[in-house]
Amino acid sequence: MATVAELLQPVEDDLDVLLADLRSLIGAGHPILQAAAEHLFAAGGKRLRPGIVLLLSRAIDPAGELGPRHRRLAEITEMIHTASLVHDDVVDEASTRRGVDTVHSRFNHRVAVLAGDFLFAQSSWHLANLDNLEVVKLLSRVIMDLADGEVRQSLFRYDTGQSFESYLDKSYCKTASLIANSARAAGVLSDLPAEQLDDLYSFGRQLGLAFQVVDDILDFTGSDQQLGKPAASDLASGYLTAPALYALEERPALAVLIEREFSEAGDLEQALELVRGCEAIPRSRALAEQLSRDASKALSWLPASDPRAALRSLPDFVLSRLY
Repeated sequence: MATVAELLQPVEDDLDVLLADLRSLIGAGHPILQAAAEHLFAAGGKRLRPGIVLLLSRAIDPAGELGPRHRRLAEITEMIHTASLVHDDVVDEASTRRGVDTVHSRFNHRVAVLAGDFLFAQSSWHLANLDNLEVVKLLSRVIMDLADGEVRQSLFRYDTGQSFESYLDKSYCKTASLIANSARAAGVLSDLPAEQLDDLYSFGRQLGLAFQVVDDILDFTGSDQQLGKPAASDLASGYLTAPALYALEERPALAVLIEREFSEAGDLEQALELVRGCEAIPRSRALAEQLSRDASKALSWLPASDPRAALRSLPDFVLSRLY
């Protein structure tokens, strides 16, 4: 299966430009905030979200060209994503991300919160300068969703009564909203008709949800090395994802362990055995496969091109992480 870098190959040069532009956009602000932002953009990462915006922008354009407003939209998408990671790391008290010290462990918590705020503010400023109210609304919604998702995640910790719907809503806010709304915004900037805008949104939504469900399965099936964090860390923190929620339907005994917050010796190991020993993981896998199929179908109307081929391979790539 192709790697992310191979899938993003049609926009590889665009992503190099994006990185250089981001550094100059962050501009000569406060030295510490600038150092924090520089550190983040230098930390690597897959650049999947801006890559999707760039691929869509080229796939939509009849000549396969990329206009300055579409470039700027991709940059704003990466700024919003990076800002959310800084805040996530503070909330989760993570010491590294992508093998690099997090902002709060390199500087301190206050700087990290301010650096995240600074990036959100920067993204809002550049967003307003696109002079397209529809796009401003779409991306402002994303910033609201990101905060909403983080709050929902904390509220539902160790809550065995939460619905599957609330899990999907939280996953949408945290992971899919940015991909869905930035995909739609790329279409808005290209003046596409409403039906095609809905398809772009649907592609981003289903792809983002599939990505999250796959992540949630890997929390139960991956090794510490593969995940870059301890396996089952979500469950241990009380975050109930698709496999845990499906397992609760089949193994009521799991609820007892979760509700006492794995406070007794062997609770977490027993919980893992219950999840792994029923249909929860196959059912979660089937959900991810359905979401991926829906994502791929949403782009069938795009004319043939390298960017379109890359976009339609993305859902399979997301699933390939399971095998």
